[in-house]
Amino acid sequence: MAIEAHLGLDDIDSPRGGCTTHFASLLVERLSQDGVKWLDYPNLVRLNPNVPYRTRGNGAVALRFKADDQYAKDVLEIVREIFPSYVERGYRNTNPGVVLLLGKPDEEIREFGAKALWRVQPLGNVRTMLMEKDIPHIASGNGRGLIGAVSAIGNTLEGDCTYEFIAYRDPELKEEDRGVDPASVAEMNREMGDKTFANIDDATGQVLIQPNGPDPVLYGIRGNKAKDVKKASDMIDAKQAVERWMIFRTNQGTDAHLSNLLDINKLRPYLSARVRGQVSKNPRMIVGGHVIFEIEDESGTIECAAYEPTGEFRETVQKLIPGDSVELHAGVRPASRQHQFTLNIEGMKIVKLTDRIEESNPTCPECGKRMKSAGRKKGYKCTNCGFKAPDAKRVKTLIPREIKTGMYLPPARAQRHLTRPMGRQPRTDTGRPSKLIKKWHEP
Repeated sequence: MAIEAHLGLDDIDSPRGGCTTHFASLLVERLSQDGVKWLDYPNLVRLNPNVPYRTRGNGAVALRFKADDQYAKDVLEIVREIFPSYVERGYRNTNPGVVLLLGKPDEEIREFGAKALWRVQPLGNVRTMLMEKDIPHIASGNGRGLIGAVSAIGNTLEGDCTYEFIAYRDPELKEEDRGVDPASVAEMNREMGDKTFANIDDATGQVLIQPNGPDPVLYGIRGNKAKDVKKASDMIDAKQAVERWMIFRTNQGTDAHLSNLLDINKLRPYLSARVRGQVSKNPRMIVGGHVIFEIEDESGTIECAAYEPTGEFRETVQKLIPGDSVELHAGVRPASRQHQFTLNIEGMKIVKLTDRIEESNPTCPECGKRMKSAGRKKGYKCTNCGFKAPDAKRVKTLIPREIKTGMYLPPARAQRHLTRPMGRQPRTDTGRPSKLIKKWHEP
């Protein structure tokens, strides 16, 4: 009898190599050879990007399939076969977790996964859950990868989703230059338009599909449909060969971590949230090129920061003035000796602009020169021609604003994996596909 199974994986990587998605591709190859029925593409679930102990990209993977009852129960043994030769032991920040759930994720697991997108989930909670539900799992190091593994299982991506084609190189070549050809990426980007995203940074021309670390990923192409990212991959040239590839269904580019709109007094360290308020202090640039300002709502005030890596986005932030209404997409940075909580801005929606009014002395009606005050409650006088205007008032002038209402994001090079790019602002691609494309992984 066939049963449904969900295999969650997280933190199977380290700065010296290895990658959770690459490990998942090895498992997909093995399980496919054994004849499992895939219920979905491998799910790549990006979790709260503001937690302090996140992995690179804070991404976990879930494999969802049907298999013979006994085979499904033995899947962890297959993982244990591959684990020793893959997992880098001894590195203190690598804490792999693998979880095998037989049957559909229940409400508690789904809720746990949903919370992991925007807040900190304690390791003790997940250990208790696994023990109480008698869910088989593997953990190494401090076992923190169990948080991501359970969260990936619980996030079944029923809402907005995207896809990523990830090409892998020979892991033995991890110290060598990938050699992804920028011209081929630029051509692909032009050809695919809004069907793909986060390929190139428009301002600098920086290629974004190629990572920098010593991991097996050669490049990754993100887009709205599985067929689109597969087509785009055919246009990429690289010095290193593609050893294997796989398509993931993901929550990247969906703002999944920003589902909560919170008042300022509800904010806590490391949360991801949307926060609405009025600008209460003018933006200022500090040492390091960071732009700082404050907003307020009925519950309190908070300092906000657009950090130097956000580039030209800071120029927009600097044009805000007190009274402007904004909705900030942000993570909460904990208090330090110098600062209280700070909102680390990932995006900004300007809801309403206040009028910018400048006051000046009136001009002389006789000679056109700017008049000067004649004294308290004495009006104005012209020092050029002597004209006096005892009843004149200061002139108020409406100054055009240099920004408009709407959504603003940092350049692509500074965006989170989860940030919804401008090309996807009005778009959603919802739910699990009814069927998978014919070829979605190799081998």
